[in-house]
Amino acid sequence: MSKTMRSDETRKLCKLAPIVPVLVVHDVAHARPLAEALVKGGLPVLEVTLRTDAALDVIAEMAKVEGGHVGAGTLVTPEDVQAAKAAGATFGVSPGSTDALLEAAEAAGLPMLPGAATASEAMRLLARGYDVLKFFPAEAAGGVAALKGIGGPLPQISFCPTGGINPKNAETYLSLSNVICAGGSWVAPDDLVKAGKWDEIEALAYEAAKLRRG
Repeated sequence: MSKTMRSDETRKLCKLAPIVPVLVVHDVAHARPLAEALVKGGLPVLEVTLRTDAALDVIAEMAKVEGGHVGAGTLVTPEDVQAAKAAGATFGVSPGSTDALLEAAEAAGLPMLPGAATASEAMRLLARGYDVLKFFPAEAAGGVAALKGIGGPLPQISFCPTGGINPKNAETYLSLSNVICAGGSWVAPDDLVKAGKWDEIEALAYEAAKLRRG
């Protein structure tokens, strides 16, 4: 993967829908029906966080869903990258970045959405060839005002803000010229997942898919 190509695939994925569901799934039995509901609702790009023992098996199951693009979130180590790739993840997401993590992703050919919360972090990633970044934790790191501020001197970087994004503030984030999409967990609340209420999750996805981007 060349330096100029490092964000190309990530950018294509981020353009598919305004919201990327951030999923914490504890039971692999929920994987396929959850992915099917989200994809059917209009959110084809899914981030499964590596925060549960079932996460890698969940990724493997969701990867079988037609029309879906399943990535692994919370990648922190090179071993995480290797495990996610082996499970079938087609992209990776990290809360921040290290040289070791990025080197592993580049060696594996895994498109990345690396995290940044400051201008310095964003500039280091840009110098390495990444111009589509996760802005995390969005609300705690200054929210819309911070993204506006960073966008002035660094207009060539696009962000996917994640962390504190909800139906009330999502469209405000999406209205910014340097926001390509946003990550959110509200489209798959734990109570609905545990209850198997896939129709209700599909309806939440449908509403999120209608959010306007600037």
